[in-house]
Amino acid sequence: MVLLLTGGSLLAQQAGLRGIVLDAESGASIENAYLFIYPQSDPGAAREQTTQEEGSFFFEKLKPGPYSLRINRAGYHEQSMNVDVPAHEERDMIIYLRERNYRTEPVVVTGTHMHSRVEDPSEVATVLRGKDLDRELGLTLAATLKNETGIAMRAMGPAPARPVIRGLGGDRVLITEDGNKTTDLSATSPDHAVTIEPFAAERIEVLRGPRVLTQSPVTLGGVVNVIRHDIAMDRHEHVLGSVGVYGESANRGYLASAHASVPLASFILRGDVSRREAGDLDTPEGRLHNSSAASTDMGFGGSYIDGGSYGGASYRGYDLAYGVPGGFVGAHPNGVDIELERRQINARASYAVDGSFLHDVSVQASRAYYRHKEFEASGLIGSEFRIVNYPGRIWMTHHSVGPIDEGNIGLNYEYRDFSVGGFVFTSPSTSMNLAPYLFERWTMGPVEMEAAVRYNYDRITPLHDDPNARIGHIREREFHTWSASATALIDVTDIVHVGMNVSRSSRVPTIEELFSEGPHLAAYSYEVGNPNLPEEHGIGTELFLYHRWDALYFNINLFRNALQSFITPRNTGEINYATFLPVYATSSVEALLYGAEAQIGWHILPELQVDASVSYTHGSFAETGDPLPQIPPVKGRVGVTWKRETLQLGMHSTFAGRQSRVDAFEEETAGYAILGGFAQYSFSTGAQVHNLSLSAENVLDQVYRNHLSRVKAVLPEAGVNLRLTYKLHFELH
Repeated sequence: MVLLLTGGSLLAQQAGLRGIVLDAESGASIENAYLFIYPQSDPGAAREQTTQEEGSFFFEKLKPGPYSLRINRAGYHEQSMNVDVPAHEERDMIIYLRERNYRTEPVVVTGTHMHSRVEDPSEVATVLRGKDLDRELGLTLAATLKNETGIAMRAMGPAPARPVIRGLGGDRVLITEDGNKTTDLSATSPDHAVTIEPFAAERIEVLRGPRVLTQSPVTLGGVVNVIRHDIAMDRHEHVLGSVGVYGESANRGYLASAHASVPLASFILRGDVSRREAGDLDTPEGRLHNSSAASTDMGFGGSYIDGGSYGGASYRGYDLAYGVPGGFVGAHPNGVDIELERRQINARASYAVDGSFLHDVSVQASRAYYRHKEFEASGLIGSEFRIVNYPGRIWMTHHSVGPIDEGNIGLNYEYRDFSVGGFVFTSPSTSMNLAPYLFERWTMGPVEMEAAVRYNYDRITPLHDDPNARIGHIREREFHTWSASATALIDVTDIVHVGMNVSRSSRVPTIEELFSEGPHLAAYSYEVGNPNLPEEHGIGTELFLYHRWDALYFNINLFRNALQSFITPRNTGEINYATFLPVYATSSVEALLYGAEAQIGWHILPELQVDASVSYTHGSFAETGDPLPQIPPVKGRVGVTWKRETLQLGMHSTFAGRQSRVDAFEEETAGYAILGGFAQYSFSTGAQVHNLSLSAENVLDQVYRNHLSRVKAVLPEAGVNLRLTYKLHFELH
């Protein structure tokens, strides 16, 4: 997909409407879509045009004011909307059309962000939406993403699972909902679950490159953003919603979910609720006891929308109870039970300035309460954590100026109050972060570039200063760090592009990495922090080549990440004899990670497509060359899909190589290849659209183990697993 934005600086002072029309499910550009626009004050002055090959359109020299816009294309639902055209500037927008036999959430339009060619490789490789998302839905966010290129899953049972990107996990992968940072402890320990229900997501995307610095200082990992639009930014005319059910056989689990979005004059109200229950996991070698989970997810929000401006608030409550299996060395024989809750209030507003330079000013603020309790078999609380968090940011988006096509400047902030209970001896602490950033994008002939820079000030303050602690002097720490990233994309031809990214990444140690000193019940470890840890920083480089044509897509990435102070907990091989738990000590080391990813999609026949992907990460301690702990083996997927109108059938094989490069006291894992398949069918009844997905995993009931699973020594991954998903999308007039 090529987006034509050249010449923006020359036309930026003219009122106009520029955009691109995309398929809501696949993200592919839509050629020959018909657009009809007229001023609401003068319907006789209507204009029309069709989109170009790359889906782009441009209505130039429009008079400022409110317009009505209608978009038609054979095979898609017609879309109508109101658009305000500001004086002396262009308005940018992306329009997603929904296929007639399939519907996602309301049409998405944005006037603040234009789709960039630099985003195309990640758009194709690591974005899940529509039918693809329905097909890949799993028990957790990590299970839903585990088959994406470059992503692995760290787990300690089915429920506590988190995505790992290119061998990097924990705080190096930021998880957000609608751009709001989620507050939980999933980054700090493998027994902690992510507090997001993926079923109700409209889209799940993995962000990399300079754009990451608008939310996180860690450029070598990435941002996993789950989009639900709890606070609507665009209006629609009718009540939209969906209901769905989901079930899978390996854990006898089920889920029921519903959501609705209701327009009331200039207001959009939205609400959703989901309930999930899953039993213990069945594997080819038996049932994994104490691996069940039950969750309730509920949210509602509302927003007021006036032209390009909006403001609103939302609330989300998430409760989860799950088991952490036991039975291996160092673990409790019957496992541990965990209950957690998250209550989060978000507010967000954006004001369209309509100036010659500034497009809009936006602000986002949240208050999150998180509580987490770990129970021993007797019912007593062994560990307890509580966080009250106040993250937010303010940013301004600008139009074309000089050689710059667009950009934004902003300030992130966060204040966190962390406390512990039970038999955990980590010092209660507070932390504060202030982080100004700048992101810009520009085009020079065939080269498109993005660059960003971010400064971070962090202060971590323990409740008590303790110079005589066994782990060292527990005291207040301050960090001044910076991160930067630049990506250049060059058009070799209209359909072949090469690019390069260079990033400097930074990360401050967490409270747990600094001050932990004692047993962690559900992690089955005695954790020893290091109050003298420096900040983690490193340089990452990446080369990529991608080709996108109607019948063939491929993408090749080579990356190298050199970290001068990689913070990692390692099994020391020692046992704390007061608790009989293995001792994990946190240290800072030099590390080198490099690897490659490749992905191809080829329509060998109009109705038949072959897909394949593979990813590999090699991680070593830089000084000795010895393997880093918890690095995923080479993994990939090969599949074939047959599609005719509303029916899709497919088969695939997921494979992983043997992982024999392991840290001391870490187990090797054998390679495997498992078979799966799916069938999807969509049909309409009046204005309602029904989608059915049936997926099968590990159909030969083979024994295989996830190298990043802490419970792999007890039992392997799931045996034969059938997943059935049904979604009804409705629109009420």
